[in-house]
Amino acid sequence: MRKLALDDEILLSVQQPARYIGGEVNSVTKVLTPETIRFCMCFPDVYEIGMSHLGIQILYDMFNRREDTYCERVYSPWNDMDKIMREKHIPLFALESQDPVKDFDFLGITLQYEMSYTNVLQILDLSQIPLHADERGEHDPIVIGGGPCAYNPEPLAPFFDLFYIGEGETVYGQLLDAYKENKKHGGSRHDFLEAAARISGIYVPAFYDVEYHEDGTIKSMKPNNPNAKETITKEIVVDMDQYGYIEKPLVPFIKATQDRVVLEIQRGCIRGCRFCQAGNVYRPLREKSLENLKESAYKLLKSTGHEEISLSSLSSSDYTNLEGIVNFLIDEFHGKGVNVSLPSLRIDAFSLDVMSKVQDVKKSSLTFAPEAGSQRLRDVINKGLTEEVILKGASDAFHGGWNRVKLYFMLGLPTETEEDMEGIALLSEKVAETYYDEIPKAERNGRVQVVASSSFFVPKPFTPFQWATMCTKEEFLRRAYLVKDKFRQMLNYKSLKYNYHEADLTVLEGVLARGDRKVAAVVEEVYKNGALFDSWGENFDNDLWMKAFETCGVDPDFYTVRERSLDEVFPWDFIDAGVSKEFLKREWKQAMNETVTPNCRQKCSGCGARVFGGGVCFEGKN
Repeated sequence: MRKLALDDEILLSVQQPARYIGGEVNSVTKVLTPETIRFCMCFPDVYEIGMSHLGIQILYDMFNRREDTYCERVYSPWNDMDKIMREKHIPLFALESQDPVKDFDFLGITLQYEMSYTNVLQILDLSQIPLHADERGEHDPIVIGGGPCAYNPEPLAPFFDLFYIGEGETVYGQLLDAYKENKKHGGSRHDFLEAAARISGIYVPAFYDVEYHEDGTIKSMKPNNPNAKETITKEIVVDMDQYGYIEKPLVPFIKATQDRVVLEIQRGCIRGCRFCQAGNVYRPLREKSLENLKESAYKLLKSTGHEEISLSSLSSSDYTNLEGIVNFLIDEFHGKGVNVSLPSLRIDAFSLDVMSKVQDVKKSSLTFAPEAGSQRLRDVINKGLTEEVILKGASDAFHGGWNRVKLYFMLGLPTETEEDMEGIALLSEKVAETYYDEIPKAERNGRVQVVASSSFFVPKPFTPFQWATMCTKEEFLRRAYLVKDKFRQMLNYKSLKYNYHEADLTVLEGVLARGDRKVAAVVEEVYKNGALFDSWGENFDNDLWMKAFETCGVDPDFYTVRERSLDEVFPWDFIDAGVSKEFLKREWKQAMNETVTPNCRQKCSGCGARVFGGGVCFEGKN
């Protein structure tokens, strides 16, 4: 029987002990040999969040198909377990073997959101791995970062040996082969990092020097090692059917955030929303074939026992075979104890027809994301959604039996005026009016519920808004209160509800999103003073962060409210994400002119992603 790293006394003293025992359905066990490459995959948040992440499931499956590699997992221990592990000096361990993470060859950490950065240091610290890459010895794991936040790796650069920029299916095999070869010839850690630096998509921070201007902006970032490349080009999967999809996803012991089978139908997006990082860095849009998806759906449901299957993409409505895959899933699985979940759909006649088949209308709510309260501002952000379309969708939904609608907005967008802000309340009111005007009293299923939520705008790298200034905490709250007051003036106020995000947390996210290497000292300082699980509202302590900025002599306003010139060198400019800086500049100017750019299927906008040789850029071409 497998020996656990923790005894029963400890497991029974913490919340959700199943977070730490491993052994889930479809988890992999392998016999270790001296040649086995041991890779520990980490999601730096609590187990329930990490187990919902599709990327780790894909890489876990891919690595374990290699005979010479054993991939295991680790997640951030929750506060109660963190305290016990520190008090008892228990090293952090992988779930499958229960062996200490420090004994592995690699520790791969996915960076999904900026507010997980202190948890990255928790993982290293509890694993008893030196926080700084330059302090690690020959027997410490190679620490790799990847995921969306790796598109600006600089705020975490000192803590990582290397970063993998882009999608993991393509060159991880080369990286593992290079490690194996280096080990076989008795090469050092430094030798391996040099070999890694020669591989496409791999960035080794130690091999680059950053020089600053007197005003604190970057003067240059140059390689200091002949093996390091001037520009790191992202890795993408061009043919989505080329790599096998997960056949046996891990099934958690306890309820995860997304407790279902996930069927990825495409990557990328054609829409070009100017605030959206994912829509830019995952270009071009690439689809999976219908036959591939049908085959995967059977295997996923058979191997997991899950009772729900969900389509995954940035904008499912843009999948050309959407009707085919949806009808297949409904015909094959609905009514057989399997629910079909369809997120990221535009609300149109087809979508409503489908949702009426797969949802209990009385229980569900429909989601619209207008993002801005006025058409002028929707044009600025290139949202491509008119008020007419929103109200028509709401009308169709109400006639179809729905009476709950969620609306998502952003506050603090570039060029936003008070009229735009008040438009959030006015549009919500119009949605409620549509219900009362069009649905006869006798046919109504109670009062309509319109819930409007606004997050605060954060400018992200590789978007046209990477040059934008950001609001202060006080200004964000002023705008939220203005919207809230406007809601109180609405005739249908009792049918409306308005929520908004935490402003101080958003400002901090803005610093980390566009930060440089100087910010790393702040992350380390605040972690050492107790910051952890910052994305969890009850754990976030803004005062700790502000004190850390002061201690480190770093001004957060430099990264948020400061205006940037179009020729400024950004910390992430050494990365080629497929969208050129010239394209982003054009889009920034288009935004200021309130001009809409057509989507990728309507007209090519010359973003640069065509160079990858596939996807939507070549649809319909031989």
